Amino acid sequence: MSHFAFTLIIISAVMHALWNLLVKRSRHKTVFIWWMFVASGGLFSLVIPLLEESFRPPDIHTVLMVLLAAVCFVLYHLLNGRAYRGGDLSVVYPLCQTSMIYVPIWGIFLLGERLSFPGVCGILLVLFGTYSIQLECLSFAELIRPFRNLKSPSVRDALSAGFIYSIGSIAEKSGVRNYSPLYFTYILVLLMLFLMSFNMFRPKYRTMIGAELREHWGLILCSGPIMMASFLTFRYGLNLTQVSYAVPVRQVSIVIGVLIGILFLKESCGRIRIFSTLFIMTGVVLIRLG
Repeated sequence: MSHFAFTLIIISAVMHALWNLLVKRSRHKTVFIWWMFVASGGLFSLVIPLLEESFRPPDIHTVLMVLLAAVCFVLYHLLNGRAYRGGDLSVVYPLCQTSMIYVPIWGIFLLGERLSFPGVCGILLVLFGTYSIQLECLSFAELIRPFRNLKSPSVRDALSAGFIYSIGSIAEKSGVRNYSPLYFTYILVLLMLFLMSFNMFRPKYRTMIGAELREHWGLILCSGPIMMASFLTFRYGLNLTQVSYAVPVRQVSIVIGVLIGILFLKESCGRIRIFSTLFIMTGVVLIRLG
């Protein structure tokens, strides 16, 4: 992975951790995320006319890829939310990270990517660190605990979320190969906002939309540039490197999230979190070297 691509994805990870912090501080999470997309899409629309890069209409392949990515990421958020409503964090969170099992497989067989030995070792370390960070103890029994009840709806939703996210990542990579990451991201944000709006204007959310804006308008305004920076830097980085490496490296956002939780939210930091973040950071270094 080139230094420039690595830097872009690390910046994206930092921005990703920051907008997740904003979501934590909101009251109605689903409504706040929708407002974040409104802010990001609005900022995109204001900035794009000022940029020198001219718009080129996407071909049919790009249209299909951006549509597939938008559907996948919206479904990911919905399934993720359903899984958390019915399951424990220590079960749901690890299962949602199983996307990193599929992404290298899709990258190799669908996109023709080739991975180095250090890169493969790095991916495995990041996967293990990401999977284990919310577990209660480091033991074999605890590692397989999330998979014990495959009949549980929350377990199935979490596994489905991880699988669908991996498909969206491959669609992104394929879409930005021969098209501007700037306009791909812009179209993706607008499509996701459009799809999320169908859910948002259901009766259960209508009264929350105005309330969330009145209570957290400052956070919503801040979320626009943060989310835009997160999206753009990742997709420009994705255009310069293999998706099999890009997705695991972005998991640095988990490490940053842990640090934010410890330093600013006064969350506890157990040994599992420390060891898991070390696994993630070691894996990211191996991917960079590989």
